[in-house]
Amino acid sequence: MELFESIPPQILQFVVIPLLIMLARICDVTIGTIRIIFVSRGLRLLASVMGFIEVLIWIIVVSRIITDIGGWVNYLAYAAGFAIGNFVGITFENRLAMGMVALRVITNKPADELIDHLKQEYHGVTSIAARGVSGDVRLVFAVIKRKDIPYFLKIVNSYNPKAYVSIEDVRTLSKTHQPPESANDKSMANRMRFTLKRK
Repeated sequence: MELFESIPPQILQFVVIPLLIMLARICDVTIGTIRIIFVSRGLRLLASVMGFIEVLIWIIVVSRIITDIGGWVNYLAYAAGFAIGNFVGITFENRLAMGMVALRVITNKPADELIDHLKQEYHGVTSIAARGVSGDVRLVFAVIKRKDIPYFLKIVNSYNPKAYVSIEDVRTLSKTHQPPESANDKSMANRMRFTLKRK
C-alpha cells in the first residue's frame, strides 16, 4: 500500500478507503445487473464471465470491510455503492439496448397506412383484425431490435397517438425471419418515404 503512505491516516480511513469501497461496489453491482440480463437472454458465456468478475470484486470489498475495525463509514460506502450500482447498471443496459423485443400495437383507427409504413421499415410485421372493448380494432405485431423502440413508437404515434402498445423481451428468435438493419442506420431520405399523417 505504498500508494497511500503519504496520505494522513484519518483522510485514508474516512475518505479514501470508503470512496474505493463505494466505487468497487458500484462496479460490482453494475456488472451483476448486466449479468442478470445476460442470463435472462440465454447468453451463458457472457453471463459466466460477468459472474466471475462480480464475485471477485465482491470478495475483495467485503474482506476489506471485515478486516477494518470500527469502519462504520465503510458500511455506508458499501450501501451507497450498492444503490448507485443498481442505477448505473440499469442505465448502462438501457444504453446498450441489446436484444430483440416483441411489440403489439392495438389501434381502433384504420391502420393500412401505418402497416405499410412499418413494413417498409421492419419487414416482419403481422396484422390481424380483432375485437376489443370499444369495437373492431387492428392488432399489429412486430419483432424489432431493442434500440429501435423509440423510432418504432414515433411511427405509431404519428398515425395514432392513442394506440395501445405493449413491449416484451424476446429470448430466442427463429432464424426463418430476422429483422433487417436497424432503422436508426438508415438514411433520412429513406425515412421520409412516407408522409406521416395524423388520423
